[in-house]
Formats: sequence, C-alpha cells, structure tokens
Amino acid sequence: PMISGMEELKRAKDILEETKKDLRRDGIPFDEDIPVGIMVEVPSAATIADVLSTEVDFFSIGTNDLIQYALAIDRGNEYVNYLYEPLHPAVLRLIKFTIDAAHQAGIPVSMCGEMAGRVIYTPILLGMGIDIFSTNAFSISHVKEMTRRVNLDKCKQIADIIFRLKTAQEIYDFMHREVLEKSPELCGLM
Repeated sequence: PMISGMEELKRAKDILEETKKDLRRDGIPFDEDIPVGIMVEVPSAATIADVLSTEVDFFSIGTNDLIQYALAIDRGNEYVNYLYEPLHPAVLRLIKFTIDAAHQAGIPVSMCGEMAGRVIYTPILLGMGIDIFSTNAFSISHVKEMTRRVNLDKCKQIADIIFRLKTAQEIYDFMHREVLEKSPELCGLM
C-alpha cells in the first residue's frame, strides 16, 4: 500500500526476500513464487506505472485514495468532500494510464474501492480494460450483472468518448443520457 515510487517498491521486495531467506533457514515451507503486486493509490505511482509494472506481477488500483490524492481533497472533511469525484477527467486518465502500462507489461490490473462497486462506472472501466473488480459483498451481484449485460465493444466506445469530454459533469450526463436512456435493460442496475 501507498507505494509512491521505485525506491519503496525495491525496499519492499528486499524485505520480502529477507523474509523468504528466514523461512528457508527455519525450514518453514512457503510459496517460492508468490506473486508480488502493488496497490496503485497515489498519483506518483500511477504516473510511473509503466516503470513500476516491470517489477511486479500485478497492479490493484485503490480508487478511494487515488481519487482523494489526485484531487487534493479529504473525503472525510464535510467542507470539501463534495469535490471527491471519480469521473474527474484527471482521475480517469490516471486509471487508464495505469491499466495500459499493466497490459503493456503483460500483467493484470484489478480495481478496489467504491468506484469498483458502482455499476455506473462498470462500462467505463471495462472499456478502459480493467481485468478484475474487487468490491464489497453488496455490490458483487450488481457489478457482475452489469458486466454480463454490456457489450465490450460498446464499452470501449464509451471509454473513447468520455476521454473527449472535459468535465466530470459532462461524463456523468453522457453516462445517463447516452448509456442508460439508450440501454433500458441496464437502468434497473443503477
């Protein structure tokens, strides 16, 4: 969690190797090939995702923190939490760059946090190429059903369009007008 750059990642991997050495010395069995990944939760990690992806087996994008830090707001502060906006173009660009970097490196990328559990974001995230959704138990069935109902090519078109929009409100309006109104079968999931 909170890996912000290569130095921290290398130090974490060094600690893991030290722990493996201790386990070997003590004769304690473990998975020698345990996959190592990072949470992409801060903008610095997202902007160097192409570099970090060469050192790990997977990414998991932690949207709650990524959004908070990208927009410089405290989602727990009642005076500014209204600025917490998952559809902010800067947030979406950080997510897309992270997904693209992971896929170019041949590693999967998952997403956790509130954004992963909101079905209005599911078509956008699928269109950007997210591989795995990790969400709270209540949202699993809704996200699963949305994933089953949408067309992946249409999701890619949606993602292409939203990257041409300039504000979170434009993206939100587009999702409601163009996606939900033109796809009534999805409305019951929203």
